[in-house]
Amino acid sequence: MKNLESYISDKVRDVPRSGIRDFFEIVAERKDVISLSIGEPDFVAPWHVREATAYAVTNGATSYTANLGMLELRQEVSTYIKDKFKLSYNPAKEILITVGASEAIDLALRALLNPGDEVLYHEPCYVSYAPVISMAHGIPVLVETNVKNNFMLRASDLEKKITEKTKVLMLNFPTNPTGATLSHDVAKELAEFAVKHDLVVITDEIYSELTYDEDRISVANFPGMQERTIFIHGMSKAWAMTGYRIGYACAPNVLIEAMMKIHQYTIMCAPVLSQKAAIEALKNGDVHVAKMRDEYHRRRNYIIAELNEMGIPCHTPEGAFYVFPDISKFGMSSKDFCMKFLNEYDVACVPGTAFGASGEGFMRCSYATAFESIKIAMKRLRHFIADIS
Repeated sequence: MKNLESYISDKVRDVPRSGIRDFFEIVAERKDVISLSIGEPDFVAPWHVREATAYAVTNGATSYTANLGMLELRQEVSTYIKDKFKLSYNPAKEILITVGASEAIDLALRALLNPGDEVLYHEPCYVSYAPVISMAHGIPVLVETNVKNNFMLRASDLEKKITEKTKVLMLNFPTNPTGATLSHDVAKELAEFAVKHDLVVITDEIYSELTYDEDRISVANFPGMQERTIFIHGMSKAWAMTGYRIGYACAPNVLIEAMMKIHQYTIMCAPVLSQKAAIEALKNGDVHVAKMRDEYHRRRNYIIAELNEMGIPCHTPEGAFYVFPDISKFGMSSKDFCMKFLNEYDVACVPGTAFGASGEGFMRCSYATAFESIKIAMKRLRHFIADIS
């Protein structure tokens, strides 16, 4: 028999392992490490959500659901999106419940792309975007954002990368890892770009509730956009329900139907217990979401103040729960800086290069970590930079 590696798909073989997960595995082997590395809330899901989960399983909720997801959940999603985002979707045919927002992104790309189609995406970005585009046989075309523009994506930068093969624009605001958001004017500019070039837009809104200083805005809100946008969201971040793995996609029926076909043959349906929990969260979750957001806001302000006092440049993120400080002045690569900090002071941050080459010179620190742990981590960072300066 030939070497087993030769049987592996070229697409899969060429995809790199996640830089976040590689770093996480190193951290997992270490004891007494303060981790600012994983983008997972340190809160647990609200008690009434956990209670609804227990009630559901006790009462025999162990079956399949409709491929699109439970109608009651789709109705709750429709109500929520209309209330919070001013967008109207028919729960019967324009909403699909998925296994996390990640599955929704994968389904959207596989439903849209033919081999050779190009997808514009912005970087630094969540680690999965370029790989899932490639695995859907598309061509990822990165557009760099930078700290001078507060990591906002501009249409003028997109214009430099547009070609006749461009089919999709992929957005994530607020952004992982930078915490960047879109101003109203920039969102309008991006919407006009998409209409001008007749692109389908995939917008990953998973951090939308965690917006601090400005009202959140989605490109889907602008004229001509809802009919060309796949609006993706989920329960993981704002509701602290990462392990429930519930996401959803909202889009015109023709796009949802195409995504559902793939979902139907590969996943079938999202877990029924998680769907039951999501119904409860959407019905009664606003107070809990607000409390968590306020705590993240407090942590953000603290960590930014500490970095500024240390002389480490860092733009103020207006969303999500990450800071992305500039560590280039210390003369090390991002990976070397983070590994040295981990090895010498037992604090884990993620090298900026895990989020693309344009992340070199930065590191990501998650403040979805207990406030007391953040305080200790900042004290250790202060000692660390004194050692290396």
